[in-house]
Amino acid sequence: MSFVVRNAAPDDLNSLTELMYEYIVGFYQNPRPPVEKIHNLIQTLLDQQNGIQFVAEQDGKLVGFATLFFTFSTMKADKITVMNDLFVMEPFRDTEVESQLFLECQKYSQNHGYARMTWITSTENKRAQIFFKKMGAAQGKDWVHFSS
Repeated sequence: MSFVVRNAAPDDLNSLTELMYEYIVGFYQNPRPPVEKIHNLIQTLLDQQNGIQFVAEQDGKLVGFATLFFTFSTMKADKITVMNDLFVMEPFRDTEVESQLFLECQKYSQNHGYARMTWITSTENKRAQIFFKKMGAAQGKDWVHFSS
């Protein structure tokens, strides 16, 4: 399987938008955000001030993406990355494509002086939990996640 993992680029806008809708609506079955909001998010990430997006490409077609947001941890008293998204199309799950996207996020975080990379996944997403453990991640036990 020949593929490349790279930073998202302006030319990826339409393909990345489609892939993000597959993730948001198709995979997680959330409401479809307006295209303007998706484009604004992609543009924000292209600027690499608040985060960065990586894409996996095979034969000129995007087959996956990962998103890191930049923030801080009071507990670490340092900057951290939050891997908000790691998504690959169904045929590429549990393949080198998925692993390389994850490793690219780790490498970026380490190479840019972040104290740690953190992320969450749905409690129902058992496949992702198995993948993260295979990649050497430790599951947190001390915190309960909330949102509003």
